[in-house]
Amino acid sequence: MDAAKLRAILPGVPLVESPFFEEIVAGSGFDAETARIATDLNKNGFAVLRFPDPEFDARAERIKQNLASHFDFEVWREKAWKHEGLRIQDAWTFDPDVHALAVNPRLLKILSEIFGRKAWPFQTLNFPVGSQQHYHSDSVHFSSIPERFMCGVWTALEDVSEGAGPLEYYPGSHKWPIVYNDQVGIRVTNSKNENTQEIYHDVWEAWVEKTGVKRQLFFPRKGDALIWAANLLHGGSSQSDPHATRWSQVTHYFFENCCYITPMLSDVPIGKLYVRDMTDIATGARVHNVYMGANLADLEALPSPRRPPPPPPLSRLERLERLLRHPVKTTKNALARRLARSR
Repeated sequence: MDAAKLRAILPGVPLVESPFFEEIVAGSGFDAETARIATDLNKNGFAVLRFPDPEFDARAERIKQNLASHFDFEVWREKAWKHEGLRIQDAWTFDPDVHALAVNPRLLKILSEIFGRKAWPFQTLNFPVGSQQHYHSDSVHFSSIPERFMCGVWTALEDVSEGAGPLEYYPGSHKWPIVYNDQVGIRVTNSKNENTQEIYHDVWEAWVEKTGVKRQLFFPRKGDALIWAANLLHGGSSQSDPHATRWSQVTHYFFENCCYITPMLSDVPIGKLYVRDMTDIATGARVHNVYMGANLADLEALPSPRRPPPPPPLSRLERLERLLRHPVKTTKNALARRLARSR
């Protein structure tokens, strides 16, 4: 079967996650760098590249200068540096350089090609230090229907040293099953519990132990970027130097024509979904949740399919005649006599 046909038969699976990935890429016409990124992402769940922006160094310095005042480094070093990081979410709304990194045209083109749908950025996170976040899959926080149409891009705004709590990840873990609440015994509907990703930690830790996959640390140079697949386990390693910085930007991307949900806040098997209200950073426009080519809001407005009406009740005679077809002979004889009397 040719590459175009193989690509078409599974439209609900990202190209980079397709079981026919090798055949599709061979006939894709990707340039050499895009093909390398796609191959690394398919095999390992991550791919490293130089951020494709000739103004990157200047942008990185301006981001650090503009965002530094948003963080209280003294309090963090006194009270929190051993167990948590610092971050600011969605600085793209006021910082033009954060916005520019998120909407980089070359990066959007690469992501769109290797996933097979148009990519669009929906969230930025900027870190001046290590996150020190337990390793996790983004799929419990940001997911799509069809699933796995999501990725993250982590970009170093400076060289990262060992003491700064570098990014950590587990190669190949993106191929493991996505964990949903019902699988770990959690119900969200009509529950007063407030879930965090800790409800999945035991499962992820058990998988890491069972598979023996080794953690890798990312020691990038300024301008290195790492793309990770939706289900790759990743996090922030422990920071050992409270004075070391680890300026970075993470941009999260979805892909067009999906329904966008937060599984951690959903009961997916029974259709109780936390559907996200999303904005495309590139355009500033609201993005509609779409299922199989139709807006989700339009589908929800349709009446539920009607069940066929129940059949009319049988008459006494019809009930007796049905019983006559019973396979037991003695019963048939008794019913035949009863039926004769009734006539």
